[in-house]
Amino acid sequence: MKIKTIFASCILVLLMVSAVSAATDSTSTTSSTSTSSSTSDSSTSVDAAAQVCVTNVTLDPEVLYPYEECAISVTLTNSGTSAVGLSHPDLLSDKIHVKTLDSWDTMSYIGAGATMTYTFVVTADPPDGTDYALFTVGTKSGNSIHYPIRIKVDSREVQSTVSGKPTTFSQGEDEAVNLTLINVRSGTLKNILVTPSGNSLEVQPSQQYVYSLSGHDSVDVPFTVKAGQDSNLTFHVSYMNGDVEHTLDTVLPVIIDHDTTSVVPVINNLALTSKGSYYDLTGDITNSGVTDAKGLVVSVGSPAKGTETYPEYAIGSLASDDSGSFELTFTSTDLSSVPLIISWKNADGKLYKLTKTLDLTTSLGSLSGSTSGTGTTTGSSVSSGMMAGGPGGMGGPGGQSTSLFSSKGNGLSSFYPVIAAGIILVVGIVLYKKRKWLQSKLKKQQ
Repeated sequence: MKIKTIFASCILVLLMVSAVSAATDSTSTTSSTSTSSSTSDSSTSVDAAAQVCVTNVTLDPEVLYPYEECAISVTLTNSGTSAVGLSHPDLLSDKIHVKTLDSWDTMSYIGAGATMTYTFVVTADPPDGTDYALFTVGTKSGNSIHYPIRIKVDSREVQSTVSGKPTTFSQGEDEAVNLTLINVRSGTLKNILVTPSGNSLEVQPSQQYVYSLSGHDSVDVPFTVKAGQDSNLTFHVSYMNGDVEHTLDTVLPVIIDHDTTSVVPVINNLALTSKGSYYDLTGDITNSGVTDAKGLVVSVGSPAKGTETYPEYAIGSLASDDSGSFELTFTSTDLSSVPLIISWKNADGKLYKLTKTLDLTTSLGSLSGSTSGTGTTTGSSVSSGMMAGGPGGMGGPGGQSTSLFSSKGNGLSSFYPVIAAGIILVVGIVLYKKRKWLQSKLKKQQ
């Protein structure tokens, strides 16, 4: 009986030991599985954050002026397979100051395969140079992301220079002027507007627009300038660097070439003849100046229009104190204003023009001149009368030849000089034949 009891007790002890051992193994296995699962979750979070990286950075403007605003956009891309939480983006720099940091305080999630862009409005302190600001953003349950951004500060303005112009300007003549703009900065400038202005100056076009000018590049801006007198031509240049406007002025002194007075054309012996449907004008030109006129040409201006044989007349070179003749054929409906245009060149080939306006309708016609070359010349007044009538009259189409410097008139008055000469001649003959009789009468009276 005792042996059976002892044997049963041994079996019970063995069963208890086995149960305790099994429980211990189960607890160890559960703990190991839990630890392994925790480690896997942590590793997955870190790996997901590692798949987010900076893929693009833009600056507008590309180069900053000191203390002026710039928008910096940083784009991140999640190339992983799960969403990642991002928070507290920032730019770290002693020289760059962020003005919009508070807008990114909340947690933002970037999905798998998606992108997210952070934009910062910043200003930069002087001096000029290149700075590297550190972009940083935290991730949820992972490491932060860092990326350096190159930022350049340059305080230099656009260079504006007059690269093409005449040495002197001819009064009233179109002259070509070229303004060159040089962007010495490395960033692109936009919306460039050039506006010229000046007293007694006609400039075409009135404005020139250039959409953009790349860094270290230049552009020519052409203008045509007609000067009425000595003046200053100011080119006002405005351009945009980002959203900020910059301006500068370039001044070009416009100096009229007063050398025109060295050639002084004087018109004499003008005669107008009607040829039916057109007029024929002849005359002489004397150069009373101190230099020679090269390639001298005479023509008429509006409202007169050159026609027939001599619409313009080339005299050629006219030396100082020399003279030459010309003949012009033209049509005109208004003989009270017939511009006579005289053009010539100096020894350097510079072209000059002078306009003398003829009034062919009055008995005392006048010549008034205005220069369209250099300086101002006034034409001499006509000292003798001239006749000019309408169609069918004296000096009109179908009429007679009329000299601007003759004393001929119309009707009986044109014979007054002949009648007076005849009377004087008759009186002289009578007195000569009666001289002896007159002498005897005078002796008797004495």
